[in-house]
Amino acid sequence: MKKLKSTLENYAFILPALLIFFIFYVIPFIWVFQFSLTNWDGIQPIKKFIGLDNFKEILFTDKSWWRAFLNAGYICLIALIFQNTLAFLLALACSRKIRFRNFYQTVFFIPPILSEIVVGMVWRFILNDIDGANILNRLLNFIGLSQFVNKWLANPNIVLTTIAFVHSWKGFGWGFLIFLAGLVAIPTELYEAAILDGASSLKCFRKITLPLMLPVIALVSILTILGTMQGFVLILGLVGGEFAGYASVPVLRILAAMRDYLRFGYACAQGVSLGLILVIVSFIQYKLLKKFRKIIA
Repeated sequence: MKKLKSTLENYAFILPALLIFFIFYVIPFIWVFQFSLTNWDGIQPIKKFIGLDNFKEILFTDKSWWRAFLNAGYICLIALIFQNTLAFLLALACSRKIRFRNFYQTVFFIPPILSEIVVGMVWRFILNDIDGANILNRLLNFIGLSQFVNKWLANPNIVLTTIAFVHSWKGFGWGFLIFLAGLVAIPTELYEAAILDGASSLKCFRKITLPLMLPVIALVSILTILGTMQGFVLILGLVGGEFAGYASVPVLRILAAMRDYLRFGYACAQGVSLGLILVIVSFIQYKLLKKFRKIIA
C-alpha cells in the first residue's frame, strides 16, 4: 500500500507536464494528421477524404518542397559546423579562469534572446542596399577589400550562405551556454590526475573533455537541426518574405500552401512530413554519436 501511494505521488509531480504535452502537442498532431488526409481549404468544411494523396504529391511531384528542404539542409550544415564550433571554442575559453569571463558570457548570450524578426531586419539593413545604405560593402571598400563587395541578399549564389551565417550569429549563444555548463560540470580532479601522469593539454582534451562532452555535443547538434530546419522568421526579416525561390525553406513552403493556394490539408501533410524527417535524422545522429563515443573512449 505504501509503495502504491509513493508511486502515485511520484506520478502526481509529472502529471501537469504530461497534461500540457498531451493537450498542446499530442492532440494537435492528431488533428494535423487527420487534416493531412483531406483536401481542406481552411475555410469551408472538409469535403473529401483523399487518403495519402497529399503525401504522394510531396514525395514524388513537389520539387519546390525538396528544393526548400535542401536549402534548409545547407543552412543547417553550416550551423552545425560553424555555429557549434564557434560556440564550443568560446565555451572552452570561458570555462577557464580568464579576465572578464562573466562579461563575455553575458555578451555571447545577447543575440539568442533578441527577436528574430528584428535581427533579420537589422542585418537586412547592414547587408542590403536600402536607401543606398549597405554598411558591410561600405566597410569593405573603406578597408581596401572592395573585391569582396557583393549583393549579399540578392545574389542567388550566396544568399543561402549569407542567411546561414546570420542564423549562426543569432543562435550560437544557446550552444555556448549548454557547452559551458557541460565543461564546468567535468571534475577538475580528472585533469589534475592526467597532468600528474604527464598528459599534455591535447591529450587531456582528447581523452577527458571530448568523451565526456559527447552527450552534450549530441544534444546541441540535435537542437541545432530541429531549430534550423524549422526556422523561417529570420529569413522573413532578411529577404522580406520570399516564399518561393532561392531563399525558400520548408516552413515557408507550408505558409505558401496555406496563404497562396488555400491548401491547408496539403500544408498539414507537409508539416507531418517535416516532423517525421526531423525525428528520423535526429535518431540517426544520436546513434552515430553514440558509436563515435565508443570508438574514442
